[in-house]
Amino acid sequence: MSIEIKGVTKYYGEQKALDNVSFEVRTGEIAGFLGPNGAGKSTLMKIITGFIPPSSGKILIDGTETGYDDPDIRRKIGYLPENNPLYPEMYVREYLGFVASFYMKGKRRERAIEDIIQLTGLGQEQNKKIGALSKGYRQRVGLAQALIHNPEILILDEATSGLDPNQITEIRSLIKEAGKSKTVLLSTHIMQEVEAICSRIIIIDRGRIVADGDKDLISLKAALPNRLIKIEFDREAPVKALEEIPGVVTVKNTGENTWLIETGPETELRPEILSFAIKNNLNILSLSQVETSLEEIFRILTT
Repeated sequence: MSIEIKGVTKYYGEQKALDNVSFEVRTGEIAGFLGPNGAGKSTLMKIITGFIPPSSGKILIDGTETGYDDPDIRRKIGYLPENNPLYPEMYVREYLGFVASFYMKGKRRERAIEDIIQLTGLGQEQNKKIGALSKGYRQRVGLAQALIHNPEILILDEATSGLDPNQITEIRSLIKEAGKSKTVLLSTHIMQEVEAICSRIIIIDRGRIVADGDKDLISLKAALPNRLIKIEFDREAPVKALEEIPGVVTVKNTGENTWLIETGPETELRPEILSFAIKNNLNILSLSQVETSLEEIFRILTT
């Protein structure tokens, strides 16, 4: 079941949170949705799930346009919000039963509760009050409520927030398994998480999609305005003179006599760097183009 976002714009008063956002996520895809704080990730997720309406544009679920607060669409979606709102005075099993009652009754409901408790590792905590749980287990309860009705679409906003390394591994495996048959949109700040479980990466900044590509980063790299060169001299180089080389965008010291130079995508700096070294009586020990990581791509596109 696909999610198609078409030209979605959202205003809060005069502030534009989303600016003509369009993309599609299909069944079997786990799309990592990345962006700095305030970029519009949570706003878009709330619009997809029908919690708030867009100012303009539309959301299509499996080709059908959705309306704001559409109960039929909500049955097809499992949603874990960023702040994971729960009822702290309720017991874990009681709460999951309450959520399940919106979707099913009788033996089917009881079976769903048992299955999701086992699936999310809540067995030992099921008779505790939610307010007494650690942050990690509260996060598991939030994920359990999103999955309990076996939705075709999963919208997960910071799904592994507050979990310890073992719990993170377990939840990632759960999401990855779910992604084989569901459509998953996963918002996270953890680059390793995206690399571990996502098949696609979408980057948003200031309400606009700035990159959308595959996990191997080839198509994401095409969106980069600049490239990076790493250079090591035999002694300290004059920084100001290095920054003044034509074509240099930024210069960053990354170690003793080692520099990371950001330059334009078509700029050839080697002759200028050689001239710089000769002029300043420096020997070049190494010079190479940096293979750009997801973290570096994110930094370049969102700063």
